[in-house]
Amino acid sequence: MTDSKKITSKSGCPIADIQNSLTAGERGPLLMQDFQLLEEMQSFNRERIPERVVHAKGSGAYGTFTLTRPIPEYTKAKFLIEEGKKTDVFARFSTVAGEKGAADAERDVRGFAVKFYTEEGNWDLVGNNTPVFFIRDPYKFANFIHTQKRHPQTNLRNNNSQWDFWSLNPESLHQVTIVFSDRGLPASYRHMNGYGSHTYSFINQDNQRVWCKFHFKTRQGNKSMTSEESANLIGVDRESHQRDLFYAIDRGEYPSWTVKIQIMIETQAQTFPHNPFDLTKVWPHQDYPLLEIGVLELNRNPENYFAEVEQSAFSPSVFVPGIGPSPDKVLQARLMSYPDAQRYRIGTNYHQLPVNKPQCPVMHYQRDGAMSNGHGGSSPNYYPNSDENAPKEAPEYAEPPLNLGNVAVDRYDSREGNDDYSQAGNLWRIFSDGEKERTAKAIASAMTGVTEEIKMRQLCHFFRADMEYGQKVATALGITIDATKFLSDK
Repeated sequence: MTDSKKITSKSGCPIADIQNSLTAGERGPLLMQDFQLLEEMQSFNRERIPERVVHAKGSGAYGTFTLTRPIPEYTKAKFLIEEGKKTDVFARFSTVAGEKGAADAERDVRGFAVKFYTEEGNWDLVGNNTPVFFIRDPYKFANFIHTQKRHPQTNLRNNNSQWDFWSLNPESLHQVTIVFSDRGLPASYRHMNGYGSHTYSFINQDNQRVWCKFHFKTRQGNKSMTSEESANLIGVDRESHQRDLFYAIDRGEYPSWTVKIQIMIETQAQTFPHNPFDLTKVWPHQDYPLLEIGVLELNRNPENYFAEVEQSAFSPSVFVPGIGPSPDKVLQARLMSYPDAQRYRIGTNYHQLPVNKPQCPVMHYQRDGAMSNGHGGSSPNYYPNSDENAPKEAPEYAEPPLNLGNVAVDRYDSREGNDDYSQAGNLWRIFSDGEKERTAKAIASAMTGVTEEIKMRQLCHFFRADMEYGQKVATALGITIDATKFLSDK
């Protein structure tokens, strides 16, 4: 037998027997030294990770997105500006309200999430099979989901709770109408459309912004079930949609969707008859026609469900240059809540799992945490730093300010127009002569081992606060310096 076929412990130690425990005699008690048994039992106890609060029951597959119509006039995202370019993807479909044991064919909204592994990083489009949702303010989300889950006393689904919430929130009517129409019971994941639902932004090479909505139109044709057909199917197969997707791909019948977008320029958004970022409403197609840009095809099944589907993690906050958020309030909240849920469910380093890992280089200053693969080695784990080989900011990717009328959303330089020296200098000047000497010596002592480059840079700041301050620290450091040359450049 080759080594590659030997069963081992998690640390790689070959195991002779995994069917019989180590005991004191044939009928004797177990021994604590049977570390193989302990590892087996302890691993089993930890096999499950917390269930997703929503979208718990899901199916997934790999595939490609092929760009058929480049849109450089709208976005600088590289995977959207080169005709014919193929981008690897992973897609996950799901029910929304049901737990992991729920039936696939239940009446419900369906999740439609796609992870694009682009050359500039991952982009996650985390949507549904509906273009709208039940709420327009994120404050209502948790309360709405509570009505879709189980009653706190009976632990049963409760129609009264659902309709109580919907009747008190008329903005839900659009989505309620969709869910109780034929669209609420798609025949399979292959036979339904997908939508980004929210409004997103595109930014082009000229730093011009437009608003965008994403549509995935099934090329298999829309098919649905009646309530009676759904009930009958659930009675014989609770995994009907997962079974359909897996074996269709296994047979080579690769499902595909035509990817389309709607575009709204900023001036149109200002005169739109209602809030264009309202998640409960659509943009009329006659006013904002669909523009076909590509094809999404799923053509490879996962090798392991847990590793690749259950541990897959999506978040609307995962963007690439040229694609960004909008003022949609629900989207804004999801930008925080989704990655927060993934960190709770899988761990802070969930990005390093193969299904979530970008296919481009990853460089950042976030380190450590459970299950880290150790990005960065011995390089600095902070920024800014003086290491020429460390990752640097890329200001060329900055988005243009978002004009909100009397204020603009932007990243404002906190040092711009600020005086960082006067108050430090004033403090220095009230010190006694003895305290000045002690302060200078303490600073010099704390700079033991610091490079000359950093010492000189810091001396600039001391001199700008007070000439005497800088001179005393320089003297304590044993550095002879012409202080005047530091005063011109602040």
